[in-house]
Amino acid sequence: MTAAPDGDARDPHAWDVVVVGGGVAGLVAARDLARGGRQVLLLEGRDEVGGVVAAHRVDGLALDAGAESFATRGGAVAALAAELGLAEALVRPAEGGSWVHSPRGDGPLPRTGVLGIPGDPWAADVRATLGRRAAARAALDLVLPARVGARETTLGGLVRARMGDAVLTGLVRPVVGGVHAADPDALALDAVTPGLAQARARTRSGSLARAVAAQRAAAPAGSAVLGVAGGLHRLVGALLDDLVAAGGTVRTGAQVTGLTAARTSSGGHAADGPDPVHVLHVAGDAAPTRARALVLTTPGAASLLPGVPAGTATDPGARIALVTLVVDAPALDAAPRGTGVLVAPEARDVTAKALTHATAKWAWLAAEAGPGRHVLRLSYGRGGEDPGADDEALVATALADAGTLLGTPLAAAALRASAVVRWSQALPRPSAAHRAAVEAVATAAAALPGVLLTGAWVAGNGLASVVPHARVTARTCVRGGLPASAADARDPRRNA
Repeated sequence: MTAAPDGDARDPHAWDVVVVGGGVAGLVAARDLARGGRQVLLLEGRDEVGGVVAAHRVDGLALDAGAESFATRGGAVAALAAELGLAEALVRPAEGGSWVHSPRGDGPLPRTGVLGIPGDPWAADVRATLGRRAAARAALDLVLPARVGARETTLGGLVRARMGDAVLTGLVRPVVGGVHAADPDALALDAVTPGLAQARARTRSGSLARAVAAQRAAAPAGSAVLGVAGGLHRLVGALLDDLVAAGGTVRTGAQVTGLTAARTSSGGHAADGPDPVHVLHVAGDAAPTRARALVLTTPGAASLLPGVPAGTATDPGARIALVTLVVDAPALDAAPRGTGVLVAPEARDVTAKALTHATAKWAWLAAEAGPGRHVLRLSYGRGGEDPGADDEALVATALADAGTLLGTPLAAAALRASAVVRWSQALPRPSAAHRAAVEAVATAAAALPGVLLTGAWVAGNGLASVVPHARVTARTCVRGGLPASAADARDPRRNA
């Protein structure tokens, strides 16, 4: 598919900027570039743009097939939504909160936490979920000397040192598994908890709980996440429409197979004048595509750059299966487990890593579904595990898991409709090895004029990380500013 402005008769192979990758990062960057007066081509290898923000229809309901909400921190996503005319469509989730399912039993996720780390280790919900002994161990964080955990570089290591294994196993690991599809022991601390290290340093005591509480107190009033009435996928549709209206062109099913990037004269390649030309080869095209600048939003495209060391490999991302069930179950009208359940890896009675009770979470969806009809989303594939199973078997497993997690048995006859969506290369896990690989790619990009990197693999997971990074990348490109170092290529805000 090609989406282009009406009456565009320009050379289809020559562009100011080519954006490779049509996920949200690519759409945002391309839209801003087009609105900045650049002739922009966006190339997406798949049949649809949007990446993990996608839609499908199940039992007559238009539902999100991937991401369904975004973190409000920073305000960048809400600001973008307002620009796209979606301000009035932004909605808060219900206040029921999430639960945790573990071998110890079920309990509410602490409301004062960040990624499951409690801001008040002795709070009633922490004691109810972990037990008094584990809560007491966690509360030692408040009096332990600052040196405890000071050398830890992973999220898991810091939580274990400051609060003990029970908090890590019973709270943090289920949340991180649901959010990042990864083990907290493999995640770099500052990559998944922005600002937590600084907040902890400011407490002087080294307390993790006090740092979390300070972060929560500094956050704007209101929900930590928002959705879009009608589904988060509406954001993608609005971005695409605005991009084309601004003069941008979008090609789907366009797989980039080769890339010849211009170098500076000192790099040994001719780069005549201020606008060196980069050449891309797209599968099936008779002629190559030329661009004065490139914005690469996928690690696959970036790996084609000259100068990337052999063997450099960013995290491939998790393989996730998302099973959507629409059931007739009036017993669920009471939302027995709030808005959903996160599953501790040690739980052996279910295979799912998380369940979202979508009709309990979003009032707009409950209104569309009507009383007694419920939408449940279960995700499979923890860490490096392959979700496996064919779709039919996975749906049967999901129905059984949903009954267990919600404390309400669901018979096969209750199932109205189902859908299975499998995501590969989703949620790159920001381990130390991943970040080193990104640094290597950024170093290669920094040596090339007009080559910029963005996307979740660089910026971090979640729209709250992806959107502002993509927008600053676009501004850098519009101004003609080029990264002067690897750090600038990785973080274009240095050039903003």
